[in-house]
Amino acid sequence: MPKTPSKAAPPKPQDKPRGGRAKPIAELVSDVGGQAFKRFGFTHSALNDRWAEIVGPQFARHSRPLRLRFPRGQKDGGTLAVAATGALAPMLRHVEAQIIERANRILGFAAVARIAIEQGAATMEAPPAPPPPPPGPLPEATRSTLREIADPELRASLQSLAEALATSNGLPKIR
Repeated sequence: MPKTPSKAAPPKPQDKPRGGRAKPIAELVSDVGGQAFKRFGFTHSALNDRWAEIVGPQFARHSRPLRLRFPRGQKDGGTLAVAATGALAPMLRHVEAQIIERANRILGFAAVARIAIEQGAATMEAPPAPPPPPPGPLPEATRSTLREIADPELRASLQSLAEALATSNGLPKIR
């Protein structure tokens, strides 16, 4: 008996040809970053990105936001958990109202209602390295050798190298 042809199954989504416009990287990265922030309790990365602006540079060096949790079923009136080192926690309590107001202004709505401070839980970044010392005066023998170089760009490069070596301590560090 001959087989009757059956109706063709509709194409599966993976069988459809791909097409459409190419997405900008910024669009894709925000999706990936957003998922990572949500996993750790942040629905808005602006709190991490602009923390120094919210609390000021002095407090930002010794504190960081941990998570933002909202009451069940709500998207405002949340609790912002902040990690602080040492004696900074009581000082943050004194400026709590300002922190809440600045965080809500950056987020654009009343997301933060209170702050929970956790002492000693912050692993802070190392303080920035001090600026290098200003270049010292070059010895006369070096200056006279540099005067003999005709190319001004090469002379300037060698002079800056000589000044940097004059102010360094010990052997150069190779990274």
